[in-house]
Amino acid sequence: MSLTTFSFPTPILFGAGAIAEVASRSQRHGLRRPLVVTDPGLLATDAFRALSEALGQAAQGRNWFLYSGVHPNPIENDVREGAALFRKHDCDGVIAIGGGSALDVGKAVPLLVKRPGLDFAKFYEETDWSGLAPFIAIPTTAGTGSEVGRSSVITLEATHRKAVLFHPEMMAKVAILDPKLTVGLPPKLTAATGADALTHCIESFTCPIFHPMCDGIALEGIRLIVEALPRAYRDGTDLDARGKMMIAAAMGAVAFQKDLGVVHSLAHPLSTICGMHHGQANALCLVAGMKFCGGRKPGLYRRGGVACGLDVIKCPDIEADLQTIKFIADLLAGLGLNTRLREHGVRAEHLDALVAQAVEDPCHKTNVVPVTTEDFRKLYLEVL
Repeated sequence: MSLTTFSFPTPILFGAGAIAEVASRSQRHGLRRPLVVTDPGLLATDAFRALSEALGQAAQGRNWFLYSGVHPNPIENDVREGAALFRKHDCDGVIAIGGGSALDVGKAVPLLVKRPGLDFAKFYEETDWSGLAPFIAIPTTAGTGSEVGRSSVITLEATHRKAVLFHPEMMAKVAILDPKLTVGLPPKLTAATGADALTHCIESFTCPIFHPMCDGIALEGIRLIVEALPRAYRDGTDLDARGKMMIAAAMGAVAFQKDLGVVHSLAHPLSTICGMHHGQANALCLVAGMKFCGGRKPGLYRRGGVACGLDVIKCPDIEADLQTIKFIADLLAGLGLNTRLREHGVRAEHLDALVAQAVEDPCHKTNVVPVTTEDFRKLYLEVL
């Protein structure tokens, strides 16, 4: 029996109105001149106004500064620009508010503050990441769970490929989960981000890495999502559904410290090459990925089916998988996530580049069954 480490260290403040605590929580962690990191689309939202009011009302002479240039699929320059503003204004910490992209950039800014000349391609050659500027995460979507993660996904300038920057020191000092901040999220984004959380839970549970604690969290995440996501999609003001989705998204991210699988390796190149939203890319590849894995390991999705509320405990393995996969396919269809890749600008001429990047993506290395180059090609063609 090998030694294994289990870690769930991020403090989480959850509840409607939790954003009001941001100033006191910031002060508790030494932030007097924070840099707020977000994307340009968030600036006109009620969520950003709530943060501005919370920081302004309790500032009492403290200053905060803004970087709002984060791209939908964050690029290296987003981090560099944020770090430059951090140094220019002599900031002492980062508050990131937004979806996974803003949180990933906010989490990476302290890396460049500590090492201004850092080459992200050589990130893992650096060993000392102690003393990073404190980071506070405030999600306004319920998908990536980046607020409880210890990594950032950034597209590198040199390769135009996504790189995962991972280190425990990157974790947030506190994650503030306020379901009121997600009320304004449009149905399409609610669906896409929710599908991302669902994919995290499904792939982390089926990942063969030994982590029974994460397995339990993933299964409960599935249960919450299949109950709450359709409700949040239909009625964005349903705070109970919004709150359950925020918790489920965080649970998905906690669970995938196990790692992920083939669906994420299919999805990542769709973002870097074709500019597709990550959650949407996961959604459009999820059923095909499940069929691929279940067909090679019957019974794989039985417990996931139970989490969905299906009576599959006594079914034959293949039948349990078929019922679970059909349930997920129907769920996604009800959210408008049953389209083809070609309807989102993906063309046959993208195929070679997509396959090449998918093969190099690390997520499938921990897939429940091996995935070959030809497998990736067939899977893309299945959903094209």
